[in-house]
Amino acid sequence: MEAKAQLRYARMSPMKARRVVDLIRGKSTGEALNTLRHAPQAASEPVLKLVESAIANARVKAEQAGERFDERELVVATAFVDEGPTMKRFQPRAQGRAFQIKKRTSHVTVVVADAKK
Repeated sequence: MEAKAQLRYARMSPMKARRVVDLIRGKSTGEALNTLRHAPQAASEPVLKLVESAIANARVKAEQAGERFDERELVVATAFVDEGPTMKRFQPRAQGRAFQIKKRTSHVTVVVADAKK
């Protein structure tokens, strides 16, 4: 049983989000949730909600298929961050110049699966 959850257009840079996602890849879901709850990075909160959503999706898929579900047997099979669209803004600088600010977005994907497979 495999379940997926996606977070699209998250207002965090992909590089910062990847630091958090790299912490949980391959871990059991309980361990991943515990790691994310105590991680100091700001990106850990949206990723925590995403992992919880993937677990809930797995529960729903198991109920629909009539299979037994145990959250402790799930593992974060794959987790990756793709770059979303970048919003470009301008900040005024000295002597009439303009400085470009790039507000980056991310698409985060988490897949949880049974540990046996």
